[in-house]
Amino acid sequence: MTDLSPAPAVPEAVARWCDRCGESVAAGPHPACEAARAWEPPRWCASCRRRMKVQVVPAGWSAVCVEHGERRG
Repeated sequence: MTDLSPAPAVPEAVARWCDRCGESVAAGPHPACEAARAWEPPRWCASCRRRMKVQVVPAGWSAVCVEHGERRG
């Protein structure tokens, strides 16, 4: 007999990498990166540390990770 119960929900990915400089968030605070986030889009995927394809337009920005998809701001 097979188990047809739904799969457990996967928790949202926890950021392990800084989305601006690509370094580990466990290494300590990134005050310069935090300040820059107000003006710049993310450049690195916070889940897998891949460099993202970023497009900036007057209305905002989009950043695409090949593994985790698109983010907009």
